[in-house]
Parts: sequence; structure tokens; C-alpha cells
Amino acid sequence: MFNAQYFRTFITLVETGSFTHTARRLDMTQPGVSQHIRKLEKYLGKPLLNRHGRRFTLTEAGRRAYDYAIRLFAEHEHFRHSLDNESPHSGECRVASPGSIGLMFYPFILGYQQMHPGLTVNYSFAFNHEIVQGVLAGRHDLGIVTERVRHPELHFEPWHQEPLCLVVPADFTGTSLQELMALGFINYSDGLNHAGQLLRANFAGEFRSMSHFPRQGFTNEVAMVLDAVARGLGFTVISRLVLETSPWQRQVKALTLPNQVYESLYIVTQSGSDLPRRYQQLLDDFRDERRNTLYGLVEEPGFDI
Repeated sequence: MFNAQYFRTFITLVETGSFTHTARRLDMTQPGVSQHIRKLEKYLGKPLLNRHGRRFTLTEAGRRAYDYAIRLFAEHEHFRHSLDNESPHSGECRVASPGSIGLMFYPFILGYQQMHPGLTVNYSFAFNHEIVQGVLAGRHDLGIVTERVRHPELHFEPWHQEPLCLVVPADFTGTSLQELMALGFINYSDGLNHAGQLLRANFAGEFRSMSHFPRQGFTNEVAMVLDAVARGLGFTVISRLVLETSPWQRQVKALTLPNQVYESLYIVTQSGSDLPRRYQQLLDDFRDERRNTLYGLVEEPGFDI
């Protein structure tokens, strides 16, 4: 019969290298330690130790049993902590987001994981519709999306707003809509929507439609769109998060515009779900840090519901 205590005794024996020290650490008698090892060997049907008087070495089966036992108890501890929904620093986080937010949020969560070994991360980068389907199917406990959909099994909550940036090559000297049109547009999955919002807000008397802008290229990976801009192939409009995390940020520049436009971010979960506290801790801490970076002591903009 499987007995976890036998494996625990075996782990301690291997780590201490002594039956006597094992007995002291586990508050057992030395014959009791020997009995646990014999019963474990009988259960596995293999000798675990080569005995040399008071000393011993591990057999091949013993080495494999030790490795298995370590994994077994590590998984047990992880499972035990995952049941504690009130702990802000332990358990598994299953999150999905677009690359625009994930480029900064995922490293932030990894920093949490380094400080709190009881925390594990399962992070997916995906498009909005894939995130929604993943939350519905239970693959993600929480999703971050840039737009809401109507669905009776989903709950959307406003979370954060990121400024949109009109980004041009570093040597671009133009400022007018006509000069931007001559440069051409680099598109991505949300590019046309973002560009239309920002240009309409800042060139209200001139802007008509993004259909008037020559398309100089497309990528479905927002993290790569600034490569094309840095090469002088066109301009784009992206979240400031993408600009700040881009390796090409020194080869491009964001034009200063009079009217700021924001990308709204929403948290999507299954309706009626009660998320563990660790999720709210991560969301609140990241948002507070990000808001402080963006706005400092200045009042942040109201959320566009």
C-alpha cells in the first residue's frame, strides 16, 4: 500500500546520509526508520540502498525513487497552496492577454513569482476572441481584453487605460496629416481602430477615414510593428506599453498631439466566479505601479465605460 510517510522518511535519509540523524529529525527511533525503508522497498519491489555497515549508497532504483519523491512532495505542496484562495502570494495564475499589455504585465508577474516561490504562472498571449473563448472553456481563470462582448456567461470589468501613441521613424520631421499620409501606415490587428480614434481626435477637420492612408505592411504581432517603423517604412498607432517595451524605441519617436486618446482594458471572467485573492493582488499592484508611472500625482483620466 502507498504510504507517503515512507517516502518522506526515505527523502530525509538520503539528505542526512544517516539513520541516526533521520530518526532525530523525524522524532522517530532508528529501528522505526529502518522499518519504513524496508516497507518502502517491499512496496516498490526493488532494493533502494546498498548497505555498507553504517554507511549506504543508493541503488539505481533508489536514485529514481528519491527523484520521484521530491517531485511528489513538491507537487503536493503546490496543490495544498493552490487551495488557499485567500493567500495573495501562492497558487497558480492562469492569465491571458494581448501582447500589448502582456509585454509588461507578464514580466511583472514573473517578478512576483521570484519573490514568492509558492506562486506559479500560466500566461497566454492571444487575441481578444481567443481570450474570450479560453475563459469560457476554463483554460484561463482571467483574461485581459481591449473590447467587451455580450455573453451571459461572461463578466467584464473596466480595469485600466493606456495612452495611444502616434509613432513615426526617428528622422521623420512632418507634423501634418498629409505628411503622415505620404509616409504610409503600418497595420496590425488593432491598428486601424487605434489610428482612426487618435487621428480623428487630433485632425478633426481633415481626417476622414483610414482607407485614405497607403498601407505599407501588416503584422499580427504587435511587438514587431515598430521594427517596420524604425526602418522608415511607415507610421503606426500603438499603446504606450508597446512603445516602452520595444527594442526599437530609440529608432522611433512618438509625436506630441494636443488630444490624448486611450486604449481601454477590461478584465473578463466567467460570470459568478470567485477569483482567488492572488489575482486581485496582481491586478491592483500592477495597475497602481503603471498609473504612477503614467500620471504621477496628476489625476488620471476617467474610464471610458
